[in-house]
Amino acid sequence: MQHQTANQLNPRSPLVLDTKDLPRRPGAMRMVERTVPAPDGLGLELIGITARSDLTLSLRLESVSEGVLVSGTVTGRVEGECGRCLGPISDTLTVDIQELFAYENSTTDETTDEDEVGRLQGDLIDLEPALRDAVVLALPTNPLCREDCPGLCPECGVRWDELPDDHRHEQIDARWVALRELTTKTEE
Repeated sequence: MQHQTANQLNPRSPLVLDTKDLPRRPGAMRMVERTVPAPDGLGLELIGITARSDLTLSLRLESVSEGVLVSGTVTGRVEGECGRCLGPISDTLTVDIQELFAYENSTTDETTDEDEVGRLQGDLIDLEPALRDAVVLALPTNPLCREDCPGLCPECGVRWDELPDDHRHEQIDARWVALRELTTKTEE
C-alpha cells in the first residue's frame, strides 16, 4: 500500500484532486462529483474494471487538523469470467472509500510510517492508490456468474447448464476391463 509518489503529480490527471480551494481549517468541506476513466490493472486475474471505462466518483473532501479526509463512493462496471463455468460476468461495483491525506510537515509525519497514510503534495491528492486498494479488496477472488453455478462437467468440459439432466460419462476402472469384455461376450 504505497501512497506517496516519487514524482510530481499532474493536476490534470483525472484521479488527482486539487484542494487549493478547500480552506485548511477543520470542518471545511467540499463535494467532488466526476466521472473519470479507470486506470489500467484495476482488478484481479478473473475480474476487474476495464481500463479506461467510466468510474463515477462521489466524494467529500473534508479538512481535518492533520490533513484532508476523503470519503465517498466509487462506482464502475466490472467485467470478468466465472470461476466455475468460465462464463462472462458483467456487473456494477460500488465501493466505499475513506482515506486521510496528511498535510506536508504535519505531526502525522512524526506519528506514522511513510506508507501508512496518504500525503498531500502541495495542494494535490493522488487518489489512485486508495481507489485501487478499495476496488481490489471489494472484488471476489473467485467470482461466480450466479451463486448456484454448477460449473463444468469434469469429463467433457461442457457447462452443466447446457447438458441434459441425464448426462454422464461411463467410467470403467482399467482393472475391470477384462471382466466387462467377458460379460459383453456372454450377453451376445
